[in-house]
Amino acid sequence: MNWYEKLNQYFPIEEMKSKEHIELLLKEKADIYHKNEGPNHVMMYVETDDFVFVDYLFVSTDARGQGLGKKLLNELKQKDKPIILEVEPVDYDDTDTEKRQRFYSREGFKHAQSIGYKRRSLATNEINELEILYWSPTDETEKSIFDKMKHTYENIHTYKDHELYGASYEDVDQVLTYEKEKDQATV
Repeated sequence: MNWYEKLNQYFPIEEMKSKEHIELLLKEKADIYHKNEGPNHVMMYVETDDFVFVDYLFVSTDARGQGLGKKLLNELKQKDKPIILEVEPVDYDDTDTEKRQRFYSREGFKHAQSIGYKRRSLATNEINELEILYWSPTDETEKSIFDKMKHTYENIHTYKDHELYGASYEDVDQVLTYEKEKDQATV
């Protein structure tokens, strides 16, 4: 099974970029968009001068519980910059969502309380709500995380979207919201 099939089987359709989209990012944004692949994992991530965004992190069922996810995140943490990712909200009918959130919490990731993220899927036309988690070696504010997410949305998620999908995703200001009063760092 190739890297895209692994991702496509694990992630819901509304969260998946097309294979063409990812390959285009790997080719045309090779300076910032990367693939880390092994027999039991696939990690797609963005690395800029001041943050890392994990687009996809897949660890095969056979390798779970053996520290591979932790090892991959620790490699990113060694870059000494904030790490941001999107996760599905906990769905108690889907135990994987709860396990995933617990895993990231154990790895020191915080839930960005002040950032809302709702995007209409071009594949299903349904609104998909995700939570933003982040890890930071410094006292990064949620406002800073929000700005980095906007950058990711505009430069990665919607990259050539109309060309690739025949339609465009919503404008960043419709998708990402920031509520200053919920930002614990501004208190």
